[in-house]
Amino acid sequence: MLSALLRAILIFILSFPVNSYPAEPSPPLSFTAKSERSWLWGWAWGAESTVSVVDHTPVVSFPSRPAAFGADISEPILGYVIPVSAFSAPCEMTSTSTLYPVRNNGCPPLCLTAPNYPTETWIALVQRGQCEFVKKVREAQRMGAKAVVVGGEDPAISGYPDTLVNMFSPEDSSDIKIAATYIKYTDYVQLWQLIESSNTSHSGMRTLSLLITAEYSAWEWYSPIITFIVILLLPSALTFLTLLIHRIRAARAAQRDRAPEDIVHNLPWRVWTGHGWEKHEGSGPDSTSTTKSPTDEVGSTSSTEEPMALHPWFENQVECAICLSEFVKGDKVRILPCHHIFHMEEVDSWLIQRKKLCPVCKADVTKPQQQASDQSSHDNQSILSSPNEPTERTPLLGHGQGQQPQP
Repeated sequence: MLSALLRAILIFILSFPVNSYPAEPSPPLSFTAKSERSWLWGWAWGAESTVSVVDHTPVVSFPSRPAAFGADISEPILGYVIPVSAFSAPCEMTSTSTLYPVRNNGCPPLCLTAPNYPTETWIALVQRGQCEFVKKVREAQRMGAKAVVVGGEDPAISGYPDTLVNMFSPEDSSDIKIAATYIKYTDYVQLWQLIESSNTSHSGMRTLSLLITAEYSAWEWYSPIITFIVILLLPSALTFLTLLIHRIRAARAAQRDRAPEDIVHNLPWRVWTGHGWEKHEGSGPDSTSTTKSPTDEVGSTSSTEEPMALHPWFENQVECAICLSEFVKGDKVRILPCHHIFHMEEVDSWLIQRKKLCPVCKADVTKPQQQASDQSSHDNQSILSSPNEPTERTPLLGHGQGQQPQP
């Protein structure tokens, strides 16, 4: 009989609900908040904040990262830090039993589990997990917190690294007017231990004086504009650089294809007198280094400087191959190493500004004359020795082409 009575009393005690009542929203605080950050905020270098325990000697500080929603930490925020699990719990838990420890995740809806309630300026301390960041901050704002400090989750349980994270809102958070910041799990545990060992109390709950400060970089205001300008001008700059490199390479290639001025001006030149060529060596008619020799007739055997036998076309040239005009009395012509002759101004302009090759036979005028003659002789011998194997110097119409060889 006595055992049955004790069993009934125990069942009655365990099934008796804990007195709980919804947290009433506190009157609005005089806290200046900025509007929600725009999408350009993601382009800026994120600011870092610091969470400091000011009533501890020495001062203990933890690095933190402000949330991308809610109010900016433009000015230092000072208040009592209180874990939300010290005076509240999820409403579904308070309707059954509180024998199990309540997690400090701050997920809504929360109901009060203690008769005491923070009345002065206080900062909510919650832990990551079970719901989104924005819901934790919104619930803390409903309960009257001035700011929220979110601690990381245990890496051994969650699998996430113990680093600072950026808290974003996947939904509209324009109704949130308080600031929030994130600290690492190790810092959260240390802050929790400091609160448990603190002698300071507020409304019957252990607490500490917490100061939240932030330092925004000067680049934060200018970086969106700079980033936009860089993105706008970068393709144009790359295109200009590519064209500049192409022009430089093309100019260098063209320079290699041109003949140096000193080589061109040192080529011999002559003046047609109407009956023969007046010989001159080097440079042009206005140069002081020009030398004259006695007048020679075309085809004269007294001149030993011209290998006429190797170049039979020399005496047959009566017109310039560049302008297609016949030579008249007083015309100045330039003699190339291959013994082709052209008007001096025209061939000088061609060799210096266009190509270093003869306009007729494509011989390189920068090579020594003896080397050019040897090359020409070698080509002539190759043509004679192997008439059936044409080369780039083989005439298009040869003598006896199409005739059968005589036996």
